[in-house]
Amino acid sequence: MRTVREETFDVMRLRGLTTLFSNPGSTEVPFLIDLPDDFDFILALHEGSVVGMATGYALATGRCGFALLHTTAGLGNAVGAIATARANRAPLVVMVGQQDRRHLALEPFLTGQLEGLAGNYPLEVLAPAQAADVPSAVSRAALKAEQGSGPVLVIVPMGDWDEPADPDAAAASRRVVVAPPGLPAAAEEVAALLAGAANPAILAGAGNDTDAGWAALTALAEALQAPVWIEPFGSRAGFPQTHPLYQGQLPADRVRVRAALEGHDVLLVAGTAAIRQYPYNEGPLVPEGTRMVVLTADPAEANRSPAELSLVGDPAVLAAGICELLRSRLVGRPQRRASPVSPEAAFRLERPQEGVALRAAHVFELLARYLPRDAVLVEEAPSSRPALQAMVPARAPLGFVSAAMGGLGFALPAAIGLKMGLPDRTVVAVVGDGSSLYAIQSLWTAAERGVPVVFIVLANGSYAVMDRLADKRGGKAPWPGFPQISVATLAEGLGVQARRVTDFSALEAELAVLAAPAAATGEPLLLEVTVAPEEVFAP
Repeated sequence: MRTVREETFDVMRLRGLTTLFSNPGSTEVPFLIDLPDDFDFILALHEGSVVGMATGYALATGRCGFALLHTTAGLGNAVGAIATARANRAPLVVMVGQQDRRHLALEPFLTGQLEGLAGNYPLEVLAPAQAADVPSAVSRAALKAEQGSGPVLVIVPMGDWDEPADPDAAAASRRVVVAPPGLPAAAEEVAALLAGAANPAILAGAGNDTDAGWAALTALAEALQAPVWIEPFGSRAGFPQTHPLYQGQLPADRVRVRAALEGHDVLLVAGTAAIRQYPYNEGPLVPEGTRMVVLTADPAEANRSPAELSLVGDPAVLAAGICELLRSRLVGRPQRRASPVSPEAAFRLERPQEGVALRAAHVFELLARYLPRDAVLVEEAPSSRPALQAMVPARAPLGFVSAAMGGLGFALPAAIGLKMGLPDRTVVAVVGDGSSLYAIQSLWTAAERGVPVVFIVLANGSYAVMDRLADKRGGKAPWPGFPQISVATLAEGLGVQARRVTDFSALEAELAVLAAPAAATGEPLLLEVTVAPEEVFAP
């Protein structure tokens, strides 16, 4: 008779869950010993890195990722990364080992109340009532994750794996196909609203960051000649940032949002909620008289958006359908022309003289020059993010990836997972030195697996964004800087080739290599670039 373990492996093969990211413990040993040869086990040295790599892999491949964690300690260490994966819309099955169910009532060593460990965070948790239910639970978790719910947890007691499978369940042979929805009737209302607008604008979000999404929103923007911003703190681009209609990132506070949108009577939001803010400011969200419409695949985003109409569905399908409905309404009308802007102009700097400290903008100028068109840029440099987004445009979907949740520790492991899922694309992570320390151990996995990511660490010896926020409050910060930390030395200790860079010419020589075909092969490389702290932080 087949075991639960054998049946589960068949389910995982069917669902494409054969790449396992893990930091296992004793409760996972029965599942992992003699792992079949068609499964790839990838070890990370911290559970946050496990989930971060699985998140990057899922975003890169567009398929469900798989993370395996060790009971209470493992899940507890990974909760923040799981929350980030959910905010990034990353489909993941997160399997968590548990002690043998035959003595769970006695609360043995290494057990815990796993179902409630993440509190009431909106995360689905499947705890099979009996061993024979495990394969179907894994199958359901993968399906739910793929349908847009983000990570789904499956808790499996260690004694379940050798139990007999239920021959009637046939979990591995089940297929569920979710047909895409059509264009809702309310799309006519959106088309009419846009056609009647004197000066419409568009806000693109991470949920639109696909080939189809870019094409559909570009066609709609061109038909309207509407300026396009990307959402504040967006985790992906959602629109080609070299397009003449692109205006940059919408500001993240109400005062500047109203200033940016002044004169626009309709705002179409595609692939996100309306509108993410930080920090809080008084006053209305948008100028008086500006009407908002939202297109999103996430019902929660639609529900919390203060828009007069929200359509739930694939933003690419909705935008393409609205564009077709709109064309006939625009026939014979005079075409307006939106004015192009150059978001990078405010951050551009002269080449530094010999002996003058580099600034982050110097790094970004060179990245914009040498990054391949389809490069994946992973960001986690909070004090420098405004300059990075303005100066290094995303030229293809997944051209920009960041942590939607905002917590640190995402970029290093996510870049590794993205490169594993997209081996033919150049992947570069731009990380602050403070941010890098939250997941520095993930570099070991890059070295051990030979994953050729280029890690660029902007080293200013401080948590610069925290310093700037303290300056705005007008008080003295109690935290020290850490100029004595050498991220390059730490990287070398973890097996990654690393170099320190302090001048513009040396940096240019390093980054020029990115434009060569050989940049897609080889080993990981970390460049620790010494930069002066940013003088201004404007989220």
